[in-house]
Amino acid sequence: MVKPRTFITWHRKGFRLYWRWKSDGGRRPVPVELQHLIRKMARDNPSWGEQRIANELLVKLGLRVSPRTVRKYMPESAPATPGRPRSDQRWATFLKNHARVIVACDFCVAATASFRILYVLVIMEHASRRLIHLNATQHPTAAWTLQQLREAVPSDHCYRFIIHDHDGIFSAELDASLTRLGLKVITTPVRSPQANSLCERLIGTLRRECLDWIIPLNEGHLRKILRSWMAHYNRGRPHSSLGPGIPDPGLGQVSVKSRGHLIPLGHRVVARPILGGLHHEYSLQRLAA
Repeated sequence: MVKPRTFITWHRKGFRLYWRWKSDGGRRPVPVELQHLIRKMARDNPSWGEQRIANELLVKLGLRVSPRTVRKYMPESAPATPGRPRSDQRWATFLKNHARVIVACDFCVAATASFRILYVLVIMEHASRRLIHLNATQHPTAAWTLQQLREAVPSDHCYRFIIHDHDGIFSAELDASLTRLGLKVITTPVRSPQANSLCERLIGTLRRECLDWIIPLNEGHLRKILRSWMAHYNRGRPHSSLGPGIPDPGLGQVSVKSRGHLIPLGHRVVARPILGGLHHEYSLQRLAA
């Protein structure tokens, strides 16, 4: 005699074996070479989730792999970061309909090795998700912020709106100067970061992929780090919201066609380290004859 729980466990195991035999093996696994590549990308880039790796494989290498399949072959230590749906549909509709003419800006902070607080100004373009300006200072003022905005927005721009919060740095004089530049200032409601969700998400990405992993020595060192990460963000990092795609692919970058799970014959995958190996950019390189 056995316990009911033991009998049910035997039955479930038997049914799994029966179904495995009846289902003729199920879906075939991806090639072993691709499995190794997924594990290597996950180990080399600890902050990447399955969606980020799937986008990198599709956009840069032409290998179409679903995020669920990527998660299957990722090491246990690699974190997965699923996205969160946006709650405010009316504001989201406004942003979607006006994305091509909207720029947004906000501040975040970074601490140096000597615990000095530096302020980082982030300015982005909504439609392309392109980071158009990134700079840091120890003493942010309205005059300094206005100069950064003038450098980011050219005189022949096609933007109509600029979004910022109620920070005291964004003074009435600064808003008046932006109005003279042809921009309508939209101030987000108090304690409503979701009203500037794209810029807040970009700042979160900046923290998770850069500032949380590097301790700047001083202001100059932080600017150098930000310039390197900005180039990677605009020209080397796939974005899910773009298809996936790259905000500013550049003239020299060639689009890669999807080839399923197979790496093209006569090519190999080349990794280029970013920020000392914190991230990597992947591309196909033709093997020498």
